[in-house]
Amino acid sequence: MSDAEPHGLDDRALLAAHVAGDPDAFGTLVLRHRDRLWAIALRTLGHPEDAADAVQNALISAYRSAGSYRGDAAVTTWLHRIVVNACLDLVRRRTVRAADPLPDDDALLPAQPGDAFASRETALVVQQALLTLPIEQRAALVLVDLHGYSVDDAAAVLDCPAGTVKSRCSRGRAKLAPLLASLRNPDHPGDVPPQGMPNDQAGR
Repeated sequence: MSDAEPHGLDDRALLAAHVAGDPDAFGTLVLRHRDRLWAIALRTLGHPEDAADAVQNALISAYRSAGSYRGDAAVTTWLHRIVVNACLDLVRRRTVRAADPLPDDDALLPAQPGDAFASRETALVVQQALLTLPIEQRAALVLVDLHGYSVDDAAAVLDCPAGTVKSRCSRGRAKLAPLLASLRNPDHPGDVPPQGMPNDQAGR
């Protein structure tokens, strides 16, 4: 996604304008990226109430700490890092309610067209499986396999080495493979290689 939009300032200029005192700049920045921030939080946490809390906490943090933005990463990476950290903090502070019903939310659906009911069922199965993973593995897989981040970009968001992201993804995929077996090969649910997420859920 490009930082620039035809009708206004690019992300870095908006953030600088906010720091300089422009009362509208941060709101414009949030409107530009809120859908992606929400989707990452929802897929990482699995519950809309928790996702809303995490995004709200993240945006308050970003608003207050904008002056510390160093420009060594894209503004989107900086924002996503703050959201993911807010998700991690939330999970560490409370027990994720894994037994709660999953939300009926379009943000959980796969992006590609197809049978709507089957797609929704697939998305719910994937989300349930993700909630069984440790939060660090879940966050890495959400970024790499569901949102299409490269390992290096995910490492920048998670503020850890690329090798750590690879390791977390590998361990997470191995744990998810038996849970998602029927999605990859419904006739032979045991014949599933452990190296990846379902094809129709992987970000590309």
